[in-house]
Amino acid sequence: MADATTVDPPTETKSSKMPLIIGLVLLLAGGGGGFYATWSGMILNAESAKPAPEEKVEDAQPKVVFVPLDPITVSLPQQSQQKHLRFRAELEVPKEHASEVEAVLPRVVDVLNSYLRAIELRDIQDPSALTRLRAQMLRRVQVATGRDHVNDLLIMEFVLN
Repeated sequence: MADATTVDPPTETKSSKMPLIIGLVLLLAGGGGGFYATWSGMILNAESAKPAPEEKVEDAQPKVVFVPLDPITVSLPQQSQQKHLRFRAELEVPKEHASEVEAVLPRVVDVLNSYLRAIELRDIQDPSALTRLRAQMLRRVQVATGRDHVNDLLIMEFVLN
């Protein structure tokens, strides 16, 4: 008989998951440490954004004023029944131009009244209509008052009955 030699079957080497686990733990620790360092102010400190003591800090008073407009009610054309739009707004104006804008308020109300009377009910029914109408009205107000005299038009009331 021939020699019976036993041949061991090749053993599969299992890859260790220990480096993966250690890497994951280090990643979490580094992320947590970075978050804490930023949150506590050790990195990107908020104090660095503050002006130096020798720099003059400007007044905390607002540099704008809000000029209210009289409410406007317009009737919108519709075949079956009459609809009314009630509109009220305020103008955001730089302080130095407030008196100039108040002097031309009748012109501003006239421009807005003319524009609102020209729109139709279908122009208002779109969900994005208020944003578009606001931009159109702001542009018309800026033309009536002067380009740098009005920063924004704030709609306080826009009701359709």
